[in-house]
Amino acid sequence: MDQKITIRIADRKYALTASSPENEELIRSAAAVINAKLEALAAALPGKNDTDRLSLLALNMGIGMLSSKRECDSLKSSIRKMLEDTDSYLEKIK
Repeated sequence: MDQKITIRIADRKYALTASSPENEELIRSAAAVINAKLEALAAALPGKNDTDRLSLLALNMGIGMLSSKRECDSLKSSIRKMLEDTDSYLEKIK
């Protein structure tokens, strides 16, 4: 069931629709992470405006996401190799 929610990012309100309670939790958690990181950037870069800080945050989060994806892909590859090795070993001992 869709639920109308309002979140705040960088002192701006956004009306969104959450498709489930779990989705609402993800949206609210993401907004909280974004706001915390924006506060840290505001302290570290006092001369920058919200647009600059949001751009740097988007870049930072994008880098993190791509890094996590690469790590996940590497782990999947390692798991596939282990499964193949296990299957090969089990075939040999039959």
